[in-house]
Amino acid sequence: MAGYDFDLFTLGAGSGGVAASRRAGASGARVAICEEGRVGGTCVLRGCVPKKLLVYAAHYRYDMEDAAGYGWTVSGPALEWKRLQAAKAKELERLTNIYGRLLRDAGVTLVEGRGRVVDAHTVEVAGKRYTAERILVATGGRPWLPEVRGIEHALTSDQALELPALPKRVAVVGGGYIGVEFAGIFAALGVKVTMLIRGDTVLRGFDNDVRAALTQEMRKKGVDIRPETFVEDIEKRGDGTLSLMTRVGETLEVDAVLYSTGRVANTQGLGLEEAGVKLDARGAVVVDAQSRSSVESIYAVGDVTDRINLTPVAIAEGRAMVETLYRNNPVTMDHENVPSAVFSQPPVGTVGLTEREAIERHGAVDVYVSSFRPMKHTLSGRDERAMMKVVVERGTERVLGFHMVGADAPEIIQGLAVALKCGVTKKQLDATVGIHPTAAEEFVTMRDKRPDPSESGAVRELGREVVPPPPGGMRKQGT
Repeated sequence: MAGYDFDLFTLGAGSGGVAASRRAGASGARVAICEEGRVGGTCVLRGCVPKKLLVYAAHYRYDMEDAAGYGWTVSGPALEWKRLQAAKAKELERLTNIYGRLLRDAGVTLVEGRGRVVDAHTVEVAGKRYTAERILVATGGRPWLPEVRGIEHALTSDQALELPALPKRVAVVGGGYIGVEFAGIFAALGVKVTMLIRGDTVLRGFDNDVRAALTQEMRKKGVDIRPETFVEDIEKRGDGTLSLMTRVGETLEVDAVLYSTGRVANTQGLGLEEAGVKLDARGAVVVDAQSRSSVESIYAVGDVTDRINLTPVAIAEGRAMVETLYRNNPVTMDHENVPSAVFSQPPVGTVGLTEREAIERHGAVDVYVSSFRPMKHTLSGRDERAMMKVVVERGTERVLGFHMVGADAPEIIQGLAVALKCGVTKKQLDATVGIHPTAAEEFVTMRDKRPDPSESGAVRELGREVVPPPPGGMRKQGT
């Protein structure tokens, strides 16, 4: 629009910001995007991608151990941490360059530096001001650390991804998805891992059977999970090691401590409130269904809104905004039945309602649960079990949720997410022929209902809330 430098100015070149900016640019809009670091954001640089690469690396330990049961002899495997980190860094650089090229090809101007919103149509970056008809805030989230004495000695997930050397002993504080993922990585790489959690099991907010199954499997893999444990302070010793003292006076000596106690919206210092943008109690941008903030010309997508903190959701929100504003195609992002995964070991996949949520919203439900030893481990000898669960609305037989803990869970749940979106019923699952022999076929062969959940232990509280949750909480999310 005449009178403005740009039609759209985006703060943050992560997945949501890049998706919206390049789509708007390709639609003919004049677009600029600012970023104080490398292009790519949390997912590419500090989240999904580097984490998943480390998960792959870690799991090779189990694959090599399992190979013996199939007749293979694997002698003297050893991890070269620096080589792994160098390979990871090379891949992240490749992805960053691709993101940059996508922006250039769409005609998007990249402005280097941290942006600050001055008013409804002005952004300041490195002392220079730019005007735009619309502003998009896509600055994501950042790790949250509680007020604990010595917290400056703790690592966040950002720093844990860049460790120059593997510690021998690690304490992981927090049992959310970030905590269980890093605990699994470290344990598989030979690190002694102690996990300190507030409740009885990991993954608060997930289905209780998922929480119980994963807690059990993590313990089998050597993770020392200590429930209802709270850190009082952290001291650094002269030799560089750390000593954690709990509220009951116990001490734990480790080489590193990783805090995974939640994330908060990255809105600090952006000038949003001064510009009239409403933030919630946790600092997230309050938006409507079209991602518009309280200021008509300012929008926000992704983790900075604290709706569903997942990379594909941020991308979908950005694309919906652009379709509506620049392509004359009104689209509203549907936040119902969004699938998610936790790349723990074994991984978790889930979509739809937990059993407790289903009961609260729909009343009577039927629950189908299967726990079994995967076929792979009949020869490997590994003591690992998979758990699958289907939650069904009684009467209509409409499926309300699918949940799985086990190998390939994210891959399997992705397909079931489509079925759930289409309103699949238990009768339709039963009429589907399974692919044999696979783990996935279990989802279409479960016939026996579990006893009424109101009378079973499945709806018990697996973790008592004894302290208030941190800002942003330990939300169900995957990166």
